Amino acid sequence: MLAAMSPVVTNAPSERAIVFCVGAVQFVNILDFIMVMPLGPDFSVALDIPVSHIGYVGGAYTAAASISGLAGAFFLDRFDRKKALSVAMLGLVLGTLSGAFARGLVSLMAARVIAGAFGGPATSVSYSIIADVIPPERRGRAMGAVMGAFSVASIVGVPAGLEIARHGGWRLPFIGVAVIGAILGAYAAHVLPPMTGHLARARQRVLGHDLGELVRLDIVLSLSLTTLVMGASFIIVPNIAPYLLYNLGYPRARLGILYLCGGLVSFVAMRGVGLLVDRFGSARVGTFGAIFVSTIIYCGFARVPPLLPVIVLFVLFMLGMSFRNVAYNTLTSKVPEPDERARFSSLQSSVQHLASALGAFTSARLLSELPNHALVGVDTTAYVSIALGAGVMPLLWIVERRVLARRRAS
Repeated sequence: MLAAMSPVVTNAPSERAIVFCVGAVQFVNILDFIMVMPLGPDFSVALDIPVSHIGYVGGAYTAAASISGLAGAFFLDRFDRKKALSVAMLGLVLGTLSGAFARGLVSLMAARVIAGAFGGPATSVSYSIIADVIPPERRGRAMGAVMGAFSVASIVGVPAGLEIARHGGWRLPFIGVAVIGAILGAYAAHVLPPMTGHLARARQRVLGHDLGELVRLDIVLSLSLTTLVMGASFIIVPNIAPYLLYNLGYPRARLGILYLCGGLVSFVAMRGVGLLVDRFGSARVGTFGAIFVSTIIYCGFARVPPLLPVIVLFVLFMLGMSFRNVAYNTLTSKVPEPDERARFSSLQSSVQHLASALGAFTSARLLSELPNHALVGVDTTAYVSIALGAGVMPLLWIVERRVLARRRAS
């Protein structure tokens, strides 16, 4: 049945098996990324890194992922998706492992650059596989399932990493993620079939024209939407753990429980949000999510003291992010044509990570640190995030209308 729906996959397993396999790869990729920020208070003390500079560590990963994603837009569509994903996972594992041997800010940032250089292409190839295999009418559900890897990483990986770091030191979680990545990367290489149906047309293109072909209005608008979503998120996200610990006095021993609760809510929400997107469209669901996230950021980060208890604040923040991110990712997956999906995904990954890096670096510039490690300027970052989030809503509607118009015309 799958072979009849898509010429991309040869001797393919079921849709469910491929979605599970891609989700497992994304679990490692996402865990490698999101684990570092909650560990910030631990390695900042151990390596004598100012807490206000944690954004630089997160930004190093995303900046490298941006550059590699842009480079990948030139050539990823010219290779078997399975082989491209295997190479990306190998580099990600080695980069993550090198983080365990960091001796200061510079060496830790260098390790994160290596991880990001391969983590960016791993994400874009993963989303290209989903777009190749899953028809548009079921893609919201599949995208929600794959993005559920973020929730699983929050539910299982981050709390476990925080507890391992509390008892065995901050280096141990890096080693653990590298081992898990090697295992799941080998599993993906075994399960995924060759995926080469896109190559015939992709190889007919002139290399220098690859990105030029993507410069059209619907793609430019889609990438603008990506920029606003990621910038609004990552001016806040890298600093959540130190803000909760040092500004709000939340106990370090309970930080894992906090991520567990937030991850559980996000996991359940993402599966439901995927169904809502398929039924009501990305614009409606994404607009609700954007308003929800901005409201929580105002109540929890702009107001001092916050209007909500820490656990309620964190859980609602994760819930709102689920609505906004599933809707926006599902919508942008419908923008490129089949033979340009990997190029588009690579370019989108580049923009995604560049916006994240700019958000993280901006937060590091806006924040300062008191002698007790409390952050000054969190309210300023909150208002910038809200302003960026306000631009997300009109773009959701514009991009969705253009996607629907193109589908009707074809």
